[in-house]
Amino acid sequence: MPKRRPEERVKNFDEVALGYTEEMAVEEARRCLQCKNPQCRKGCPVEVPIPQFIDCIVKGNYAEGIATIKSKNALPAVCGRVCPQEEQCQKMCIKGKKGDPISIGRLERYLADWEGRNGGQVPERVPSTGKKVAVIGAGPGGLTAAADLVKMGHDVTLFEALHVAGGVLSYGIPEFRLPKDIVKREVEYVQSLGVDLRLGNLIGRIHNIPELFAMGYDAMFICSGAGLPQWTGCPGENLGGIYSANEFLIRVNLMKAYSFPTEDTPIRIGKHVVVIGGGNVAIDCARISMRLGATVCLNYRRSRNELPARREEIENAEEEGLMCKFLSAPVEFYGDERGWVRSMRCTCMELTEPDESGRQSVQPIACSDFEIPADTVIIAIGQTPNPIIQRTTEGLRTNPRNGTIVVDADGRTNLEGVYAGGDVSTGAATVISAMGAGKRAARSIHEYLMNGTARGDGSFTGK
Repeated sequence: MPKRRPEERVKNFDEVALGYTEEMAVEEARRCLQCKNPQCRKGCPVEVPIPQFIDCIVKGNYAEGIATIKSKNALPAVCGRVCPQEEQCQKMCIKGKKGDPISIGRLERYLADWEGRNGGQVPERVPSTGKKVAVIGAGPGGLTAAADLVKMGHDVTLFEALHVAGGVLSYGIPEFRLPKDIVKREVEYVQSLGVDLRLGNLIGRIHNIPELFAMGYDAMFICSGAGLPQWTGCPGENLGGIYSANEFLIRVNLMKAYSFPTEDTPIRIGKHVVVIGGGNVAIDCARISMRLGATVCLNYRRSRNELPARREEIENAEEEGLMCKFLSAPVEFYGDERGWVRSMRCTCMELTEPDESGRQSVQPIACSDFEIPADTVIIAIGQTPNPIIQRTTEGLRTNPRNGTIVVDADGRTNLEGVYAGGDVSTGAATVISAMGAGKRAARSIHEYLMNGTARGDGSFTGK
């Protein structure tokens, strides 16, 4: 797929990947074998009918193709850009056994972008069941659950704490990977289905779970994400110029700090940025920093082989000038006389022998410390859920280690009528895994509501 040249794209926040042309999409779609037992679909957490929509591209039936995708996935333009298809549907593709798998994600993006240019249709609403569902968190999981539930006939209210919907799609993923007008369009589609979106509603403060039941909601799905940053715990971490990835990304993506003073929120960034971590969030922070004019080094405590970020994004970052320091971990941060970070002491690490599961741990190498200059440090080593809902919902079972909500395979919590999924139950994961959780929970909530009598106090009786 064509993309912008590194020397051009590193100077702006325009989308890097340009998407397939029609000719490229049709050529790629024709490679599909149209398997009688398609393995690719087994790798899709949101159950998209992959061979069917690819066949529509071959035949030129683009409207039918996007409708086929949207029968299962309300966010195809998002998934076509940020879903790790190489570890999902494409990993299962038969063509990939002896060559390159079908580029399913790029074909999905093509159809979604075609619809964006040509307009799409909204399915007719089914008759109302009379049941009310509250979905908490308008990120990818909440949007998916809300869309599925309203198509099942339920009245759905989608509560979002921020002033815009999208969750991590809006505040976490940079413009050059996922343009915000794409997110806006996907959110508006979900609203067009009949979902009542309410922004600026922090559940746990505005209302808590018992109060929502008292307001007449028959069930609810908590998908509030993981917005609480994790820290290294190293001395000096409270110095100026040291950001959590959450703060850095929110300032840049949501508040558009890269356009200051046109936008209201500035961000201070130095000439020598160190990003600590190795996931997609770390790579995003690094690529943003380069666009803000800094020299950037990625500091990761394992080797290149263990980098959890997508290969495509790592390659893009290195093309743009990212330097990587592997098998290195922070030990201490040093500041100047004004209290701003000036350097970082690191220690070299080594991989241990694999344990019984085959996983290698890391351990420090004695007397291997070294110091590197750093006038900005971004900590991107993971996030945990904000505990506000857990603390205001009496009896809700949580994991004492990280505060995630305990659920079963279908998203049920230990409380009647209360479901949860996505990062709030798993810890920080991928967009598509949250969407899969939203889809499973929606199906379970539907069965729950239609096979018994839900009451406004949250109790449930009968068959």
